[in-house]
Amino acid sequence: MKTMSHFSSSFLFVFLVSTAICITAMSSLLAAVDAANITINGNIVTYDRRSLIINGQRKLLISASIHYPRSVPAMWPGLVQLAKEGGVDVIETYVFWNGHELSPDNYYFGGRYDLVKFCKIVQQAGMHMILRIGPFVAAEWNYGGLPVWLHYVPGTTFRTDSEPFKHYMQKFMTYIVNLMKQERLFASQGGPIILAQAKNEYGNYETAYGEGGKRYALWAARMALSQDTGVPWIMCQQYDAPDPVIDTCNSFYCDQFKPISPNKPKIWTENWPGWFKTFGARDPHRPPEDVAYSVARFFQKGGSVMNYYMYHGGTNFGRTAGGPFITTSYDYDAPIDEYGLARFPKWGHLKELHKVIKLCEHALLNNDPTLLSLGPLQEADVYEDASGACVAFLSNMDDKDDKVVQFRNISYQLPAWSVSILPDCKNVVFNTAKVGCQTSIVNMEPLDLHPTVRSPKRDIKALQWEVFKETAGVWGVADFTKNGFVDHINTTKDTTDYLWYTISIFVNEEEEFLQNKSSAMLFVESKGHAMHVFINHVLQASVSGNGTVPHFKFGTPIVLKAGKNDIALLSMTVGLQTAGSFYEWIGAGPTSVKVEGFKSGTVDLSASTWTYKVGLHGEYLRIHESGGLNNKIWALTSEPPKQQPLTWYKAVVDAPPGDEPVALDMIHMGKGLAWLNGQEIGRYWPRKSSKLEKCITQCDYRGKFNPDKCDTGCGEPTQRWYHVPRSWFKPSGNILVIFEETGGDPSQIRFSRRKVSGACGHLSEDHPSFDVEYLQGSEIKNDENRATLRLKCPTNTHMSAVKFASFGNPTGTCGSYVQGDCHDPNSAALVEKVCLNQNECALEMSSGNFNMQLCPSTVKKLAVEVNCS
Repeated sequence: MKTMSHFSSSFLFVFLVSTAICITAMSSLLAAVDAANITINGNIVTYDRRSLIINGQRKLLISASIHYPRSVPAMWPGLVQLAKEGGVDVIETYVFWNGHELSPDNYYFGGRYDLVKFCKIVQQAGMHMILRIGPFVAAEWNYGGLPVWLHYVPGTTFRTDSEPFKHYMQKFMTYIVNLMKQERLFASQGGPIILAQAKNEYGNYETAYGEGGKRYALWAARMALSQDTGVPWIMCQQYDAPDPVIDTCNSFYCDQFKPISPNKPKIWTENWPGWFKTFGARDPHRPPEDVAYSVARFFQKGGSVMNYYMYHGGTNFGRTAGGPFITTSYDYDAPIDEYGLARFPKWGHLKELHKVIKLCEHALLNNDPTLLSLGPLQEADVYEDASGACVAFLSNMDDKDDKVVQFRNISYQLPAWSVSILPDCKNVVFNTAKVGCQTSIVNMEPLDLHPTVRSPKRDIKALQWEVFKETAGVWGVADFTKNGFVDHINTTKDTTDYLWYTISIFVNEEEEFLQNKSSAMLFVESKGHAMHVFINHVLQASVSGNGTVPHFKFGTPIVLKAGKNDIALLSMTVGLQTAGSFYEWIGAGPTSVKVEGFKSGTVDLSASTWTYKVGLHGEYLRIHESGGLNNKIWALTSEPPKQQPLTWYKAVVDAPPGDEPVALDMIHMGKGLAWLNGQEIGRYWPRKSSKLEKCITQCDYRGKFNPDKCDTGCGEPTQRWYHVPRSWFKPSGNILVIFEETGGDPSQIRFSRRKVSGACGHLSEDHPSFDVEYLQGSEIKNDENRATLRLKCPTNTHMSAVKFASFGNPTGTCGSYVQGDCHDPNSAALVEKVCLNQNECALEMSSGNFNMQLCPSTVKKLAVEVNCS
């Protein structure tokens, strides 16, 4: 609203002046117009209580989070286009401060961090953007996106009324805003950015900072507004956001959210369609039925902008994962998977939902709803105007039972925990619990890596390997010695995951554990995150915390000898803390080391003199980067050593054939880091989750979701495959480098391609009888529509076989359908006739295709599974 009045006064000023001057001054006048109001060649973005208003038009917007550094530039156009095909209007991203300002005034915007290029790709796709400048992001990103160097600026405390912090924060935000202005990327300049965000989820922690937190929140809002972007600013989870900043919601459900001011629109900045993973934990999934339910309820209750966090999660390349313990994969069970493929049925189900909601846009945004009770946990919200436009949302909030309700003298069956959408207040076009789109069958298929040496196992055993073995302990010259322990993070400043803590102890040959050929016991307590224990250069134990409790303590038997014994503890971080009050002060590394078993009693080494070395020798020599790949320290070997800790491996591999996404299969390795052609693939750790934890085979979508509700992968590695972008490969001569911490079998490392090998789907008679794919507003009243199952294989493939087809009462899920006692024997023949050798096909549930009189007392279903090749 402020921008609109500014435009009007500026225009009036220009008009009056233009009538009073001669024609020869017109060029200078136009320049003054442009300087006074950049919206003349751009878009005016304002808002009221109901929605954002762009150029005078109310907008109902579906947004998708795609973080530019979690994919690569070669993927960006495809990701943005796939989001657009999924019914998305807006792309949302954070701006990652620690990826851009590597040290004070040392800015980087290349490669995956080319923010301008990403914004322009969105603009070229004809989409809007939400730019969450922050600069704190959380996002399971290392250190919450703030640069580690900032913590060591004297007098700095993060995210409060700290002058050094505010100075650097304002400086960075101003830099980003000016960069966007220079490239004319704000909507007010004709660019795609319609909203900007300051801070992130600060309301969850503000009280911990007391009055300083309140002053900081107000300062941040005023500082953001002073940037003069020409677009509204938002603050998510900010319970005291001052006008005109819009406070927004982050949650699994935001239908009950209300902005602080009744004059602000209802915006959902983070709808979590899945969840993140931590090494050693289970794999969480959120059912598409529940995601759709949450979206439909939000718009039913007056929402106008909804953003999926994440729509494409991508990959935490290198050491960008935070947590600690966040996996390298940031797949998030999102509608577009880590590799850039649409995740069916989630992507398809939400696409249909988006299309139906868009049919309702005008009625939703230009009318107030009438709330009708349809039962104890059933209700309708009706949006109707004098023109005859009418939209109804019928909700069943019962998380157990289906219900039949009466609405406008018509009976409607509502599945439990679902919303039916009636764009004409009569016909159910979409129900959130009825998934009618296909499910894709996706496999990780092993690939040959070396065309000149074929192996029956299709592995890389025949490759030539070069190795470099690290020293267990101090390499080169020690960095320093100190009585007692230093904090790991304060010492490395996150330049590496690794810090050596070393000490020597003397053992008398008369000790009983030597005489009895038994072991002493080492006891260690650590703030986290992980540790390898070497005694006399031999790995004796490995231990770690987890994503819930990063600190740990343990005891382990150790083999000592008479005389001098070297104890070397390799302390490791697995991503720095991501969020929390005063989180920058959370440290890592050992706090207590004791040895038991001596005649004289327990030996406490905690206050003794320790010798320290930061990082690995190979890191120091940069042997993983292009300049160090030919370093003479590499030693050629005919067979790579197996189960050797602290070992670097290097092999030359060819680009995998085809164009499918590629991953590195590390199931036979321990823990470490990987690179291809100097590009950081990231941390690998095929750490298994507990077999004793609770996992499911089929998730019940009904009822409120939480991250532990629908887990899979108990007893399996949290992450086995590691994404390697296709654009990183050369046609041949690609150099793969692995650093292995604990020992594995590098001969078993393989590339795998992510391949869609088939598709399946099912529909029932009571599914909404409209083909949403081709639905137009005028078709809603067409009674001839029939529910249609659409199947599609990837581009340049076709349906090569029908694995299953049954019309009747089949049971089971994709990949495990079973024919019931009611079955049309012509099912397979009909499906083969329509689908075989086709890239896509449509199966309409009609009497022209199937025996609709079959089993009259049964609600009939159609289930189909096909192979793609």
